[in-house]
Amino acid sequence: MALTPSTMLLPLGTPAPEFRLPDTNGRWVSLADFPGAAAYLVMFLCNHCPYVKHIRSALAEFAREYQKRGVAIVGINSNDIERYPEDSPERMKEEVRTAGYTFPYLFDETQEVAKAYRAACTPDFFLFDRNRKLVYRGQFDDSRPGNGVPVTGRDLRAALDAVLEGRPVPTDQKPSMGCNIKWKPGNEPDYYK
Repeated sequence: MALTPSTMLLPLGTPAPEFRLPDTNGRWVSLADFPGAAAYLVMFLCNHCPYVKHIRSALAEFAREYQKRGVAIVGINSNDIERYPEDSPERMKEEVRTAGYTFPYLFDETQEVAKAYRAACTPDFFLFDRNRKLVYRGQFDDSRPGNGVPVTGRDLRAALDAVLEGRPVPTDQKPSMGCNIKWKPGNEPDYYK
């Protein structure tokens, strides 16, 4: 496991990169499937990363809460499943069930969506307003495995609440930290170190 920070390279105000990816039931999902959403949250996740496992129950609860408030939420797994079979679509389906995810969990087999978002780690969060303009990219909160800080979702919650209440989202944003996205050999993006 390589501790990797979010790149924070996607500039605030950027339109949400489009995608169309399969979920764990084989249904193709895109942001256009959520017309009129109050906000759009795109999360890069995987099944095996200890940083995702650390927040997963709080993340599932967080998602349920904000979906009820009109937020469109998707999780995307972009990991190389040949080298990391625990992140395969079959195992993603199990993860949805055991974690209690109510959002579509999508598989980015080509890794092109992760590159379009400049995603680097799991978890990595990208929040867009109702016009699909990026207003937040950063951490869930300050909690990390072993640091003793409770998992609250404080940073992402503050950003989402600001969007839903029509207030500006603070631009002082802390990068997420987690496992690096497991790039296919030869498919590493130019921003990967």
